Order: sequence, then structure tokens, then C-alpha cells
Amino acid sequence: MSYLVMPVSLKLVLIATVLAAAYYDLRVRRIPNWINVSGAILGVGLNIYFAALKGDGLRGAMLAAAGLLIALCIYVPLYALNGMGAGDVKLMAAIGAIVGPGNWLNIFIVTALLGGAASLTLVLLRRKMGQTLMNVSVIVSNLAKGKRPAGEDAALSIHHSKSLKMPHGAIIASGVCLFLAMHWKA
Repeated sequence: MSYLVMPVSLKLVLIATVLAAAYYDLRVRRIPNWINVSGAILGVGLNIYFAALKGDGLRGAMLAAAGLLIALCIYVPLYALNGMGAGDVKLMAAIGAIVGPGNWLNIFIVTALLGGAASLTLVLLRRKMGQTLMNVSVIVSNLAKGKRPAGEDAALSIHHSKSLKMPHGAIIASGVCLFLAMHWKA
């Protein structure tokens, strides 16, 4: 998937959105709706505006909608399986509205790699590798049987008090910033 050039103003909206989300996620472990809604509205509006300058505002609306929808298609199931919070889902949808589907998929890949590395680091630092591997095997087994990942064991849910948690909004922000650093073109 190739990188699609975005106007600087869209990049700045993207940076402001993810940094605000990361700040709140690190401080209070929630991402306020006003951040996600503002990012989505600005993403849609600016995409329409920039496409209209080229004579096709509908293309901008379609680009923003496609980015938002692909994010929801990937993140809503993860939320439904208790894999993350709703704020993370809405943040990725806002990012999709800002960057469109092609850039969103690239951001998703970078974010997933960073999240995996951060998760592995947390597991190693907390000396929870054995427990984590057992948990993953139970989750995969339950999914293969068509059951909810946590199954009968509430301790496997991200909502359990003893589960290892990470501020995914901060990981998303890091992924976005890394993506932009790799592809910045003014």
C-alpha cells in the first residue's frame, strides 16, 4: 500500500488529535469523545475542502468516509472481544477520517507493530511471559470454538483489575508520529 500525500493542515490536525488523545489516555486512561469527534469532523471537512479545490468535493467526502469505515470494521470487533476500549476505536475512526483508507492501513500496521513490541516489553518487565502464553492459548482456543476470548475466565478480560493494561491511545499516537516521520512531505 503506497503512502498518499496529505496537505500539511491535515497532518497538523492528525498530530493534534493523537497527541491530545495520548495525553488523556496517559493521565486518566480515557480518551474523551470531544477529541475523537473533533478529529473526525475536521478530517471530513478538510478532505472535502481540499478535494473541492480540485473540483471534486465528493471525492474528499468518500475518502474520509472510507477511512473512518475501514477503521471501524477492524476495531469494532476488537472492542467487542474486549480487546480494547471504545475510545481507542473512536480515535482510530477519527484518524481514518483524517488520513483516508490507504494511509490508515499503513498507520494501523505501524501501530500494531509498536503495540506488539510494547506489549512484549511490558510482559517481560513484569515477568508474566508464562501466564501470558497460557492466556493467549486459552483465548485462541476459545476463539477457535466460537466462544468469547475470555470465556468463563473473567481474569482474561481487559476489564479485570489484575490484567496488564497499556494506554493504547499513546501507542496509536506513537504509531502516527512514526508514520508521519517516515513520510513527511510538505
